[in-house]
Amino acid sequence: MYTAQGTIDRSQVIEQYLPMVRRQALALRVRLPSSVDLDDLIQAGIVGLLDALDRFDAGQGALFSTYASQRVRGAMIDELRSRDWLPRSVRRASRELNRAIQRLQHRLGRAPSEREIAGELDIPLDEYHRLLYDVNNGFIEAYEENGTDETSATVVSDEVTMTAGPVEALLAFGEREALAAAIEELPEREKLLLALYYQEDLNLKEVGAVLGVGESRVCQLHSQAVSRLRATLAATA
Repeated sequence: MYTAQGTIDRSQVIEQYLPMVRRQALALRVRLPSSVDLDDLIQAGIVGLLDALDRFDAGQGALFSTYASQRVRGAMIDELRSRDWLPRSVRRASRELNRAIQRLQHRLGRAPSEREIAGELDIPLDEYHRLLYDVNNGFIEAYEENGTDETSATVVSDEVTMTAGPVEALLAFGEREALAAAIEELPEREKLLLALYYQEDLNLKEVGAVLGVGESRVCQLHSQAVSRLRATLAATA
């Protein structure tokens, strides 16, 4: 990786680690709205790789490959955060949704149905479904609320491994054991959705094929499941 003058050959480093950057981008891309371009993630990852070259200190005992992987992923997340594609109105509605579910769960002693949640929000069911879709498409807000996470995965139970994303951000509200317990309280279809999406690494279209619904419906159910988890964890915090 060094030139004849003893300096790091940056182009050689990029060539060597480009496959890693692309893998990171692809892993993140499948969980994002279609408006996010893969090449943009790769370019951000390359910036992170070059930043890793500048910052790496071999004296700290870490391998460069490990450090570079973390910096690359962090740069991609920072790129997504900078876009801020979730409108304030959707952010506000997302918070109201979480509070509505929390009130209903306390009042009913069980997971509320979609119609009950829509009724609590005083909106028609079809508008509630649109809200879920909008919130899910902006789920990267979890990174904005909790900062860049440079870990690759968080194990929340023996059965479910949550890849870094909105569910991982929920850990800010409680321990892994509490999250695992909250997942167990979800309706079966939403519990299966999370397992397929996070444990089996299926994309939204593939999850929809298993559940027998369209991709947009998977988005809605995913958003609803995450909101239920947030409400449960906030209530037990």
